[in-house]
Amino acid sequence: MVQKLTYTQYGDYYIPDIRLAHTVTQLLGKYGRMRRAFLEQNKPMLFSEMVLTETLFSHLWEVQQTCEKRMELLMADLLVKNPAPDKATQQLAWAAHMNSLKAQAEELVVSELIYS
Repeated sequence: MVQKLTYTQYGDYYIPDIRLAHTVTQLLGKYGRMRRAFLEQNKPMLFSEMVLTETLFSHLWEVQQTCEKRMELLMADLLVKNPAPDKATQQLAWAAHMNSLKAQAEELVVSELIYS
């Protein structure tokens, strides 16, 4: 498939009219942005290739969704193994326990899916 490039003149220069084929207005969450930063800083060749082939956003969105699902599963599993105190009578202990479980789950998700 050969595409003909068009150019726009700005002063003495001709700039190619390049547009992305697929533009999506979905916003990336925390994990998608973390993956993007990791790729940009640690794997610049892969990052550049994904940008040029327009596969970066779909990859980041997939990582985002996978991380969210994995967090839900890990939180449920950790809650079964480590039951939380009663929320009605011990609010601070419950909040501390849930934050601890979330930190554990997030550490696993980030090491497995973001930084790999």
